[in-house]
Amino acid sequence: MFLFLFFLVAVLPVNTEGGEILWGTESKPHSRPYMAFINFYDSNSDLNRCGGFLVAKDIVMTAAHCNGRNIKVILGAHNIKKRENTQVISVLKAKPHENFNSDSLVNDIMLLKLERKAQLNGVVKTIALPRSQDWVKPGQGDSGGPFVCNGVAQGIVSYRLCTWTPPRVFTRISSFIPWIQKTMKLLQQP
Repeated sequence: MFLFLFFLVAVLPVNTEGGEILWGTESKPHSRPYMAFINFYDSNSDLNRCGGFLVAKDIVMTAAHCNGRNIKVILGAHNIKKRENTQVISVLKAKPHENFNSDSLVNDIMLLKLERKAQLNGVVKTIALPRSQDWVKPGQGDSGGPFVCNGVAQGIVSYRLCTWTPPRVFTRISSFIPWIQKTMKLLQQP
């Protein structure tokens, strides 16, 4: 089983930070309507970008290392350079896990409260979260993006061990369900 999973990780497609597709092919347009593109500025005022995913009409989940200022979320995009049918929504509040460690990337999970609710449609939809402590195997995606099994977001891409290799480290969402539920309730309050 482990050998199969190792092989699976080696052949899965992965997107790089620059937008090129490595180890795979372009997905069918809008086949992942829960995906979010996140722009933010770091402490050096450099523009950064991450992936994320819509878990409620006004909540996006991503990696805590994708935190910064002036965070904007773009929903509904297939090609980020073509803003056709996209929704650009500013983030009202970012809530990284209180025990996030930026050196080790432990607890690399964050919820973003959007300034307004996303308009759900054919190209913008939410994705379900796991209900229990399910085991997650490594897969594909950009930093902050989801690892999805059977239509459920099971993990958040945290980082690669080496440049030009598929991601190897994921934050297991099921381990954070109590924190997610508590934080989403807090973010929903006026």
